[in-house]
Amino acid sequence: MTGSETVLDDFATAAAVEAVVNTEFYPLFAPPGSAAWNGLVLGARRELAESGCCVLPGFVRPEALEPLRAQCAALAPLAYYGDETVNAYNIAPDTPLPSGHPGRVSMPRGNAFVARDRIPADHAVQRLYTSVAFQTFVAACFELPAVHELADSLAGLCVNVVAPGREHPWHFDTNEFAVSLLTQEADGGEFEYCPGIRSAAEENVEDVAAVLAGRGDRLVQRLRLRPGDLQLFLGRYSLHRVSRVTGPVERHSVIFAYSARPGVVGSLSRTRQLFGRVLPEHQEAADQPVRVDALLD
Repeated sequence: MTGSETVLDDFATAAAVEAVVNTEFYPLFAPPGSAAWNGLVLGARRELAESGCCVLPGFVRPEALEPLRAQCAALAPLAYYGDETVNAYNIAPDTPLPSGHPGRVSMPRGNAFVARDRIPADHAVQRLYTSVAFQTFVAACFELPAVHELADSLAGLCVNVVAPGREHPWHFDTNEFAVSLLTQEADGGEFEYCPGIRSAAEENVEDVAAVLAGRGDRLVQRLRLRPGDLQLFLGRYSLHRVSRVTGPVERHSVIFAYSARPGVVGSLSRTRQLFGRVLPEHQEAADQPVRVDALLD
C-alpha cells in the first residue's frame, strides 16, 4: 500500500467510525489527555476496577443501529455451529482432575461464531476493529500502552450468535480483557458474570464449583445489555455466560479481540472448537506457545 493509499484508508476508516459511533457522547477522536477524553476513560477505568466490567450505553448512533443490526444479521447464517460438550475452562474432557473439581462439570455449548474472514473488509465492524482511534481508546480504558489486533484470520473479530433455545455456557476467556458490542437483542440471553472469581495466582475452585452447581448466586451479577451498548470486560478472571435465549429471535454480538502484545494467534484445539477449521498460522503458533499465567486453561 502506498503512502497516499494509507492516508485514504485511514480517512475512510475514520469516516466509517464517525458514522457508527455516537462521538458526541463518546469522543473517540478527542486528543488523549483532554478533558473530554479523560472524562470518558477515567470513568471506564473506575468501573473496571470496581466490578471488572464497564458498559457504555448507546455507543452506536441511534440512526446507525438498524443498519448495523441488519449487517450482522446477514452474516449470522455463516456462523459455525460445533455442537459439543464443554467445561468452564475449555480443556479436554479427559484432563485428569480431582473429584469435585469444576473442570469436570460438562455443559452443552450452544453459541456459534462467524469468523473474521467471513466478514467483508468494508463492513462497519471491520472498520471499527481496525480503527486506531478505537484501539487507542480501548487501550486507555484497560490502562495498557497499546492493544494489538490478533494475528489470527479467524478469531480477531467475530460475530457471536446465540440461537433460540441455546446459551453460551459458563466459561473463562483466554485473553485478559474483552470488548463486545450487542447488535441484536433477544428474550433471555442475559449476560451473567462473577467478577474476579479467580486471579492469576489462584483458581478458587470452590467458588467456581458453587456457581456451576447453582449455589453461588451471591457471586453472580447480571446485565441487561441493549443493542448499541459497548461492553469492556475482564474475562480471564471472571467466570461468565450468556443465559438461554427464550424467545424466537437470535442474540447477536460482535467480539473485538485484541491483545496487549502483537502476534497472538489462537490455539489449534480452541480454534478448531470455535470455527471448525484451522489455518497454517495456527499450526505455526502451536510450535511456540505463549502463556500469560499458570491457570488451568
